[in-house]
Formats: sequence, C-alpha cells, structure tokens
Amino acid sequence: MVKTARRTRAEMLDRTREQLIAAGREHFGSHGYAATSMDDLTGSVGLTRGALYHHFGGKSGLLEAVVRRLDDELCVQLKAILRGNDDPLDALAERGRAYIEKTQTPEFQRIMFTDAPAVLPDAIEETAAACIATLAEVVQEGRARGIVAADVTPVVLATMLNGALADASRWVAAAPEDERESRLEAARRSSTALVQGLRTAT
Repeated sequence: MVKTARRTRAEMLDRTREQLIAAGREHFGSHGYAATSMDDLTGSVGLTRGALYHHFGGKSGLLEAVVRRLDDELCVQLKAILRGNDDPLDALAERGRAYIEKTQTPEFQRIMFTDAPAVLPDAIEETAAACIATLAEVVQEGRARGIVAADVTPVVLATMLNGALADASRWVAAAPEDERESRLEAARRSSTALVQGLRTAT
C-alpha cells in the first residue's frame, strides 16, 4: 500500500510537471517570456504558482525546462537522420535541411532564438555545444574515411556549420509570408551546397 501511494504521488508530480512544461511552451511561444504572466500560465492548466515554484523554482526555471524539451525533441529527430545515412556528408546535408525546416515554428523561433539566449545564455550554450559535438563526430568520420580533407579541424568546422544553420533558420523565419517558401527552398539548397563542398575529389 505504501509503495502504491508513493507511486501514485510520483505519477501526480510527473503529470503536474508535464502540464506546466506544456503550458510554458504554449505561453512562451505565443506571448514571449517577458509578457507571460505566471498566474495566467498556471491557471490555464488548473494549477497555482506554488506548483510552478515547487517544480522549477520560478519562471526562468520553467523556461529552461521548455528549452531542454524543445532541444531534446529536435535532437532525437536529427540524430535519427545521421544514423540513417552511411555517407557522412550526405548525412550532414540531410540533417542541415531538416534543421532549417523543423525550426521554423513560431514557438521554436521565439523561445530558442529570441528569449532563451537573453534569459538563459548558459543553457543555450550547453545545447549548442551538444549539437556541435554531434556534428564534429560526423565530420571526423568523414575525415577518417577520406571524404573530408585531413587538414579540417572537426570541432571548428562543426561550430561554423551550427552557426550557419541557425542563421539560415532565422533568415527564413523573418521572411514575409509570400517569400517564406522560396527562402526555405533557397536555404535548403544552400546548406546542401555548403556541406557537399567539403567533399574531397576522388
């Protein structure tokens, strides 16, 4: 009975945490971090500010949890692309196209590219470092197989690719509605050309 009660309480805590993260995504994504009222956010899921402070310590803690969730979801999708392609540069090119496409939601653009860098610079640095490490591993594999030039430093190239893709994503998202699709296609083509340009002559 005690174990059942503990399990039930743990499940309730997990459910409350998930409700708050979902509400955070919706409110931060729709209204922005600064304009989001914690009373409105918690009230939208039938909770109180006390629940938010219990789980996250405050507004910035909830934002960090939302950032981690968005990043985790994106990373799962992008890593699946890398695993599904035997050629390192083809994998990087496909990943780059997918990154630009999947980061176009207003939620992602506002939270990850606008609010989080200003409020949680350390958390954003951590997520970027993880992405760079993954990219560097693929570049290193390409170098080991002779597909990428031996004088390329994987972590430097990965850092450059990561920054270029983030800037391309923002460029597409900033387009007027009638130019969005053409910008997206241009970004896809350009990111592919950038990556495939690393291929050594065979």
